[in-house]
Amino acid sequence: MKHNSESLLEVKDLTVKFFSKEFSIDAVRSISFSIERGKTLALVGESGSGKSVTALSILKLLPYQIASHSNKSSIKLKGKEIMEMSSGEIRKVRGDSISMIFQEPMTSLNPYQRVGRQIEEILMVHKGMRRKDARNRVIELLKKVQIPDPQLKAESYPHQLSGGQRQRVMIAMALSNDPDLLIADEPTTALDVTVEKSLLELLKDLQVQMGMSILFITHDLNIVKKFADEVAVMKEGEIVEKGVVTDVFSSPQHAYTKQLLDSIPSPKNNISAEGKPILLSEGLTVNYLTKKSFLKKSLYLTAVNDAAIEVHEGRTTGLVGESGSGKSSLARALLGLEQSEGFIEFDGKDLNFLSENSKRFIKKDFQIVFQDPFGSLSPRQTIGEIIGEGLRVHESELSKSERHSKISKALEEVELDSSFFLRFPHELSGGQRQRVAIARAIILKPKLILLDEPTSALDVSIQMQVIKLLSELQQKNNLSYLCISHDLKVIRALSDLVYVMKEGKIVEKGMADQIFNEPKNDYTKELIRASI
Repeated sequence: MKHNSESLLEVKDLTVKFFSKEFSIDAVRSISFSIERGKTLALVGESGSGKSVTALSILKLLPYQIASHSNKSSIKLKGKEIMEMSSGEIRKVRGDSISMIFQEPMTSLNPYQRVGRQIEEILMVHKGMRRKDARNRVIELLKKVQIPDPQLKAESYPHQLSGGQRQRVMIAMALSNDPDLLIADEPTTALDVTVEKSLLELLKDLQVQMGMSILFITHDLNIVKKFADEVAVMKEGEIVEKGVVTDVFSSPQHAYTKQLLDSIPSPKNNISAEGKPILLSEGLTVNYLTKKSFLKKSLYLTAVNDAAIEVHEGRTTGLVGESGSGKSSLARALLGLEQSEGFIEFDGKDLNFLSENSKRFIKKDFQIVFQDPFGSLSPRQTIGEIIGEGLRVHESELSKSERHSKISKALEEVELDSSFFLRFPHELSGGQRQRVAIARAIILKPKLILLDEPTSALDVSIQMQVIKLLSELQQKNNLSYLCISHDLKVIRALSDLVYVMKEGKIVEKGMADQIFNEPKNDYTKELIRASI
């Protein structure tokens, strides 16, 4: 492909309307943009802004029984009008001239088919290759996307690969027909920072090698700054600002763009590790049985190895590490949800010498806010019932009116009004659901809350609101937090003390400013470099 300033894709006055008997929604409103050959355009916006609908329109993948475009809508690829293409013509474009990488590879790959076979299928359909030639090409593609031992991995099923490897397989599939345009829809959202960094570098290298254009859909401004040439900012179905990345970031014109740029969390002020430890562990080890044998020695996987951690009263301890590092296993052990060896002390009590009944009552003082607010809230209960559930267990003597009063106060503390009392989780936005999860945790007046990836499922501005809310609640109620995350910006915004985990071991610990400004361990340095 040649590198020149000619537009590969031109979108003009694109409008998308969804309709039914009861209502109609303008999902995209008369937007226009173009992508030059060999360049990257980032389409930025929060959930519901119309980014993915725009991408699906380019491939004509919308559910057209309930979706429609206006007569003025135009999408041209190399001068050819996509809107006028027949179903046969657009099928040739999909996967050939235009390919797409989706956000979650595990749901995009066929779980019943080996990954090599899935890539072969594309080559056989679009290129008319014989099976043997297609298999050789598959191995070449897997090498190109830097998957180790490609012959072996081609024979693997999706569940046998890591998240980063699955996403590399998706990239190999997308590149199999040498596309002119690659659409990447939030391809790094669920990935660790080092995996994200390596994938972005890989995409950039492949773009240079193949001369392809990229439409990169994301809500992460940090990625846009590092990866894209131009950016278009979407809000409520409209493009409110577009231009060269350096210009938009240095002097944003629209208030919404400024709001997004201001939503990047800043480091916590007044960090301290003063106050008595509310939670303390030493020599904590968690082993998982992987192979049981009566004749030979059973095999165990050590998920947590001799870990020592402390959380101080009224302060936040951050626990950082990539997937599989042992963060969640350590947290479950501290909560008593996982069998472990070693010493755990909570609020001055040695948990190893407490009865199961005593441990149950301690759980009132040790609450959790989970990563996915939708998955952790019962869809069959009202918000009032969800928040008040802990009261029925730990404060069963309360009258109905007293319980109602406490639930209303908890809603008020997380800045939700009483109208939410009778609503259901599906009627709330992601940010509102996370506020409900926080209200459920604080209603029992706990001493410590475990925050398990509390903002990873949220848009940047909502993420910022939740961080601010957590900080205010900590100051108001003298709460202690143990915050687990792979997002170092969130850890830096909330934490006083930081622990870094790798392969079950704590490889570095220190005050937040020391960890982020003067890291000593090579792995910590790598994490910080990848997150900048």
